[in-house]
Amino acid sequence: MAEKSGVDVKQLHLRANYLVLFTIFYNIIEGIVSVWAGAADETLALFGFGVDSFIEVVSAVGVWHMLRRIRNNNGETRDEFEQRALRITGGAFYLLTVGLIITAAINLYQQHKPETTLWGIVISLGSVSFMWYLIRQKTRVGTALGSQAILADAACSKACVYLSLVLLVSSVGYELTGIGSLDAIGAVLIAWLTWREGRESFEKARGLECSCSCR
Repeated sequence: MAEKSGVDVKQLHLRANYLVLFTIFYNIIEGIVSVWAGAADETLALFGFGVDSFIEVVSAVGVWHMLRRIRNNNGETRDEFEQRALRITGGAFYLLTVGLIITAAINLYQQHKPETTLWGIVISLGSVSFMWYLIRQKTRVGTALGSQAILADAACSKACVYLSLVLLVSSVGYELTGIGSLDAIGAVLIAWLTWREGRESFEKARGLECSCSCR
């Protein structure tokens, strides 16, 4: 029975590893498509959403490293590599926040309108679907393993869902009304969420328990 339990634990660790690798590659693809479409259609909210995806990759690499260590020695504490990745992630989030707010202010002043926000609708719907799948699976694996680190990562992933919902609402709003300021307002809301993500990254780097805005 003990051997079977050991096999089950190994399979759960492999499952957790698959989920974080999926997260990394999905965010890379999502970031490329979002940045390209946002730049092509002059959609600030979508462009900022895409940059956020690339920043999430750095954070996910830190989580992947953590999962490898948990699998090898059941260590749940953060080491120097993870702390460095979290600080880089937090700093990048802060830079993105400043950039989005400045650009949104300029767009509001110039009354800029994007060409279309249809790509924002498509990408945000896809993102919500994938993120909810990842959250459910990470929660199941974390609960089965009794890993607070994996459960915290699952909880923090909900912030990505909120970013997607903001992009969806601003994109749909523009398509329905043609009000250009909705894109800039959506970018400001994304900036607010990225600021909170940056703050949480620095908190986790200091070893504090995840206090995600999504909870």
